[in-house]
Amino acid sequence: MSVSRRSVLALTAAGVAAPRLAGAQGANVLRFIPQIDLAFLDPHFTTAYVTRGHGHMVFDMLYGSDASFNPHPQMVQGHTIENDGKLWNLTLRPNLFWHDGERVTARDCVASIRRWAKRDALGGALMERTDELSAPDDRTIRFVLKRPFPLLPAALGKVTSPMPAMMPERLANTDPFTQITEMVGSGPFRFVANERIAGSRNVYVKFDRYVPREDGPMEWNAGPKRVFIERVEWTTIPDAATKVAALAQGEQDWWENPTHDLLPLLRRNRQVKIEVTNHTGSVDMMRPNHLQPPFNNPAIRRAMLHAFSQADFMQAIVGNDAAMYHVPHGVFCPGTPMASEAGLEPLKGPRDLAKVKEMLKQAGYANEKVTLLAAVDYAQFKAIGEVMADVMGRIGMNVDYVATDWGTMLSRRNNRGPVDQGGWSCFNTGWEGVDHMDPSNHYAIRGNGNDRAGWPGWCVSPKLEELREAWFEAPTIAAQQEICRQIQVQCMVDVPSIPLGQYLQPIAYRANVTGVQKGFPTFWNVRKG
Repeated sequence: MSVSRRSVLALTAAGVAAPRLAGAQGANVLRFIPQIDLAFLDPHFTTAYVTRGHGHMVFDMLYGSDASFNPHPQMVQGHTIENDGKLWNLTLRPNLFWHDGERVTARDCVASIRRWAKRDALGGALMERTDELSAPDDRTIRFVLKRPFPLLPAALGKVTSPMPAMMPERLANTDPFTQITEMVGSGPFRFVANERIAGSRNVYVKFDRYVPREDGPMEWNAGPKRVFIERVEWTTIPDAATKVAALAQGEQDWWENPTHDLLPLLRRNRQVKIEVTNHTGSVDMMRPNHLQPPFNNPAIRRAMLHAFSQADFMQAIVGNDAAMYHVPHGVFCPGTPMASEAGLEPLKGPRDLAKVKEMLKQAGYANEKVTLLAAVDYAQFKAIGEVMADVMGRIGMNVDYVATDWGTMLSRRNNRGPVDQGGWSCFNTGWEGVDHMDPSNHYAIRGNGNDRAGWPGWCVSPKLEELREAWFEAPTIAAQQEICRQIQVQCMVDVPSIPLGQYLQPIAYRANVTGVQKGFPTFWNVRKG
């Protein structure tokens, strides 16, 4: 990171005002610094977490998940199950309205589920097992399943991206690979489109017709969503020093992902709280492009497993505090039931770069250009991108390090062509650990690269897809765990992605902000004194 503590201290010293950031003031306005610019607004369109956060402001979901990731009714009043688990009737709560004043109907929800499922891994699994999805009346959503699928409420209440947002039928009928342009949801906040400044600001105001449910645990995206803040302003601030100063001086109320090197400074400010609200942490990875040289060669992908030191990547993000990161990290979130160390030998032990260089030669690497995409407006991705580029250069790769912003990287990674036609070779990214607790929604271990909805990198592995399907049908936790061990071993063969480690990411907020919940940042039940 280029910002020194001395420069930050100068900005936050007594008598030196932080940069004044435009926006409304007062107890009924909460000012938030998101992790990155909100480049995409459509909550079905991308896996980006900033879009997921925006989606939960504007849109609601049929179910929500608590801190143990158990589903709870949200928009639905409840459901019934018949015919040995193959007939589900979901009943919507009364008094649900879209932001344009129209009443929410089951038809809207059916169209929304169909659209979301075409972009979502778990949603796709649900629809593969669905024989009929219909709306027999305005408040009933009916699933007729080919075979039982107990994960149905969990799928419709998932906290991971893309979120299963409910939207009006007229919007939900939009091709899921084309973004919707109108933000009309039924969630607790309305999006103020005419105050959006792309790359800088997004504004949300309380939706007065939103009726919170009365029960459920207030964790993650479950339970009553009671709004006490009239207005929430998201301000994109690229510079870390400006973020620290704005939070310290009360110009901003909440910073989603403070960089670890600045945490000691923030902790010295009694008006700022530091808290880890998501204990699944963040899991980082390198994603190779399986369509283009050199990583279309599985032997070259396997050689890369021996090149990277996970500890080096994690220390580049969090420093030397071993309590803040975990290695070795496989393909499932450490500390969760499906995680193991099966097959992780290539990721363990000292790194021998001379040996890796020879492995690349034997695999047929011919000095092809390796275009590495790194989103440098994410501090952690910048840090691991620099480590990655250095290691790849030291093992003899012809590295083209493309430092760009997150939005540009998201757009470019959709290009399936060669590097000389705007394509790419690999990128680094990260996920919340909850995304990788099991195979159900784990994009980075899918082998469905031939599908339109395949995640960029486009790994094709019939074996990985076969194991994933077997996991859904496994009768016990023990059987699921054994399948996950097999999946991890197969990932060391196919190398859909390369795990780089897990770390904990705190949030920082002003002491007069209360009601902050466990999970990703949400703004219901939050008060500002």
